[in-house]
Amino acid sequence: MVKRQGGRGVSAPPRATAEQQAAAAPDASVWVTANAGTGKTHVLIDRVTRLLLDGTAPARILCLTFTKAAAAEMEERLFRRLGGWATAPDAVLREYLHLLQGAAVTDSGLRQARRLFARALETPGGLKIRTIHAFCESLLRRFPLEAAIPAHFQVIDERSAAELIADARKQVLAAAQGEDDLPLTSALQRLVRRIDEPVFIALMDEAVRKFRHAGRKGDVDADIAALYARLGVGDGRSVDDIVQAACARDQLPEADLRHAAETLLGGGKTDCERGTVILAFLDAPNRQAQYGAYLSAWLTQKGAATKRLITKSLSEQHPHIADILLAEQQRIVAVEAVVKATRVAEASAAALRIGAAVVAAYEAEKSRHGLLDYDDLIGHTGNLLAGVGAGWVLYKLDGGLDHILVDEAQDTSPAQWEVIRLLSDEFFAGDGAREALDGDSAPGGRTIFAVGDEKQSIYSFQGADPASFAAMRNYFRSRAQAAGRNWQDVSLRQSFRSVPEVLNAVDQVFARALAREGLSSEPGEIAHMPVRTAAPGRVEIWPTVVPEEVETPNPWDAPLDTPAPRSSHAVLADRIVTQISNWLEQEEILTPQNRPIVPDDILILVRRRNDFVEAVVRKLKQCNIPVAGTDRMVLTDQMAVMDLIAAGQFALMPEDDLTLATLLRSPFVGMSEDDLMRLAADRSAQRLWHELVRRQQEDAVFADAHALLSRLLTMADFVPPFEFFATLLGPMQGRRRLLSRLGPDASDPIDEFLSQALQYGRLGPPSLQGFLHWVGAGRTEIKRDLEQGGGAVRVMTVHAAKGLEANIVFLPDCCALPDGKFDPRLLPVPDEGLHVWPVKKDLDDAVSAAARTAYAQAREAEYRRLLYVAMTRARDWLYIGGYESRQKRKDGCWYNLVCDGLLGEAPAAHVTEVPLPWGETGWRIAGDLAAAPQTHEEAAPAPAPFNEKQAREEQARSLPDWLARPAPAEPDPPAPLAPSRPTGEEPATFSPRSSDDRQRFQRGRLVHHLLQYLPDLAPQAREAAARRYLGQAGHGLDAAAVAALVQETLSVMNAPAFAPLFGPDSQAEVPLAGLVPALGPASGPGKAIAGQIDRLCVLPDQLLIVDYKTNRPAPRDPAAVPEAYLRQMAAYRAALRLVYPARRVRCALLWTDGPHLMWLDEARLDTAERALADAPS
Repeated sequence: MVKRQGGRGVSAPPRATAEQQAAAAPDASVWVTANAGTGKTHVLIDRVTRLLLDGTAPARILCLTFTKAAAAEMEERLFRRLGGWATAPDAVLREYLHLLQGAAVTDSGLRQARRLFARALETPGGLKIRTIHAFCESLLRRFPLEAAIPAHFQVIDERSAAELIADARKQVLAAAQGEDDLPLTSALQRLVRRIDEPVFIALMDEAVRKFRHAGRKGDVDADIAALYARLGVGDGRSVDDIVQAACARDQLPEADLRHAAETLLGGGKTDCERGTVILAFLDAPNRQAQYGAYLSAWLTQKGAATKRLITKSLSEQHPHIADILLAEQQRIVAVEAVVKATRVAEASAAALRIGAAVVAAYEAEKSRHGLLDYDDLIGHTGNLLAGVGAGWVLYKLDGGLDHILVDEAQDTSPAQWEVIRLLSDEFFAGDGAREALDGDSAPGGRTIFAVGDEKQSIYSFQGADPASFAAMRNYFRSRAQAAGRNWQDVSLRQSFRSVPEVLNAVDQVFARALAREGLSSEPGEIAHMPVRTAAPGRVEIWPTVVPEEVETPNPWDAPLDTPAPRSSHAVLADRIVTQISNWLEQEEILTPQNRPIVPDDILILVRRRNDFVEAVVRKLKQCNIPVAGTDRMVLTDQMAVMDLIAAGQFALMPEDDLTLATLLRSPFVGMSEDDLMRLAADRSAQRLWHELVRRQQEDAVFADAHALLSRLLTMADFVPPFEFFATLLGPMQGRRRLLSRLGPDASDPIDEFLSQALQYGRLGPPSLQGFLHWVGAGRTEIKRDLEQGGGAVRVMTVHAAKGLEANIVFLPDCCALPDGKFDPRLLPVPDEGLHVWPVKKDLDDAVSAAARTAYAQAREAEYRRLLYVAMTRARDWLYIGGYESRQKRKDGCWYNLVCDGLLGEAPAAHVTEVPLPWGETGWRIAGDLAAAPQTHEEAAPAPAPFNEKQAREEQARSLPDWLARPAPAEPDPPAPLAPSRPTGEEPATFSPRSSDDRQRFQRGRLVHHLLQYLPDLAPQAREAAARRYLGQAGHGLDAAAVAALVQETLSVMNAPAFAPLFGPDSQAEVPLAGLVPALGPASGPGKAIAGQIDRLCVLPDQLLIVDYKTNRPAPRDPAAVPEAYLRQMAAYRAALRLVYPARRVRCALLWTDGPHLMWLDEARLDTAERALADAPS
């Protein structure tokens, strides 16, 4: 190891293995199969840097990663390396490059390496290290006309896509209920006869997903015809037609059957029953109606052929009867096969037709608004590169691409591989194989590089197909070899992550054929080569927890979702937490690291988020062990968010007693159960809110609750959702109260909820009711970044932990097999691009049964790959356990696979029995402690004791000097002035909840709404609309009050002096923002203002501004208008004069407590404008 020598410097890399050197060689196309922990990212960065050192321009390298986080990490590590090269001493850099390239380094090579950092930074658009979706988006933005998409398209997220699909589904259902599209109507009728609404919605979502992922947006009739042909029922007959034909007299050997039936009547009980059924069918006037009963003579209830059609004794007496019965049974079995296939075809066709219609409506909506979803990015890019304009695109693009690198290739979907294939085909065709199309030679030729591991392909739900990994390797290999290019297949087996005990356990588990099935297409055994050979590891297997047969009390008031106290998963959670607690309390030494165990050493992995996850997180918190919580959470399922939603619901409907009671008990109010009972009891029919208003002066608890809730009601109609909840959480101390009760884990849901409120405000006019519906319907899922432990135990799914590692890993969810609960309803027909929907398993035909079996095999293979990923997350210690249900665990589950591999006929070496804290015995495979280093690294000295004072002094010396200087004054202009929130004292308001002014407050709000919306209607329609609005029961107005309010409002609107304000040239709620020099000092840039004008009328010679004042006492004289209002209107006037300098601007206030309109004196407005200019910024 070369140590740092002054300056920034750089340490030499560890010597690469021969396989890593071959994978990073820039002169060959390479396909890398890499075991877990073998340093795939390191190899990728080595290859990129070697390409750069070889003379390739940074802009000509494209690196495709699976996630944005992986792209960011790779770019950061690459820049860190190149930046280190720029300042490293010659000797250090020379040795680094020698180890990297495996050859001596010249002085020109050193100079070139130092320039790479600046060269990469100066590359237009930066280095192309991106996810494939980001790359496709950039390509489409570059060639929108060639791709036939809007030039300024917007990419929508999954939530927006789901909302559009839901709208499209409603459109299709409405269309299907009409008579304009008979095939669609027939398809809908066929579906609703078979399934209920939830299943229908799930089926439609699945059908839409199939079409979107497959890019199938063409002729659905052709797809349906292909499906019928594949099922062998393409003759157009319905099930009724088939049954009718099967019952026809010319299809039946009627005489033989009648003779056989009569013979059966002389046999045993089952013979008599069968004979009776046959004769009833033959004698029936409508045989088709009797067909269902007739089937019972030949088939079991599950549809299989009955094994014995005649008793042995009767058969011996009449041997020819058995032949007659067998022949008819074979005919019936053949008929039923056609019937089942036809039913599957009809159901599948109906689902596909409705799904195709939904996709068409969804596509039309996206096209109308210039939107693309993530699938569109891939699909349109593929069409672009394969279309008639592909030559031009490839000409422009190929000049900028010489090398393509694909990370996590096993997770790349077939559609994504098609994009990569189209991009790279020119690499191996004609001159493109030797040089870039702009004439500059590509050093060493143009190459394709992919790194992945079939054993870690676990994202089939995202379209990943492990078979594509091997297929694309074969494709690119043949293309490269046909072009005479250098091709290398490289396997990385040396693991830098895990200790030998963990890796040996993995090898032994997957040495058995059952465990290895579906893991990899490569022949041979799974083998890992540990690098950390001196580190003693541990693999420990615990006995499974079996449910106890005990009677548990069930209190009547216990919550319905309360788990049984001694459920097996709860017991296992207790045992894991007990083990962790013992480690931490006893400062157990993590031997490979030679230090005590800390919480973030520990990772608990599960297959899915279930009751066990909640139990173990709850137990960790009870034991005061830091826990990062789960990696994903549904936003609306979080307690803090439930309390926030309750606050919003109360503000919308204070008469909802249950919501109010919930809010009173929440951290926002904190009322005790006794106080709530005291308030709610003995109130007769009185609403809870009205009771609180009546008794607010009774004690401090009620007064505080009333004050907080009244403020919520005051805000509800006047502020957008984000401001409403931000005020509740900030100035009203809501966040502090939530965190004090729910703990720091509530921070993430609170922040995400506010983010959702902010996002909703960008979608359109924000309303509190609309937001609460939107956030409730979306079921937003938060993905928490648990890549680093952060000093806490992590609890994650295996899918989320892909790419992560931990020193100690628990696998507690090892007893359950995939149960098929989440299997698709539309089953893919292998290798044919078709899907079938048999409604349920009992109705499977031969094609459906084969499709179901193939999917189950693929599901089980991924289940075993998931075990490989889970086991290889462990660096040092691996613990395996499980909890069983009432049913016995089945062969093939993780626990059995591990036990069969490690404790079976050929047990692993060094297996010993160990006592467990709860009295049972487990099995441990442990390394040799005698061979363990006495310190963290045998060759490294023990670290010096931590000296806090010295550390602070060193940190102070290293800090920049500007850190201690005051920040400079912020430049003008400052934050925008909000004219509606003036700096002066706010005028007095009416109390919205005082008993004497409550009607006045409501009256003001209603007038505000009428004056906002009535001007948009024709004059003759305004009175009727106003009466309908005011007559709604929720307003609580009698007929006389409605009539008076309508008359007063319309009198203002219809007055000749005020008519222009509400005429066709006027606008409501006009946003206004700008930099107004007139409001600033003479030498300054002016003041920025931002506000909203309630009513604006633009006339040829003048502008009229009106601002509504609600819940304010109205002065009788314009001279008594408060100064704050004059400043507000003066600011509006000054801003509008910049837009309309030649027109007079007149200002008025409309007091809704009346209502009446008041024009403002222009001289007073001039004075207010000067006061604003003199005010400090």
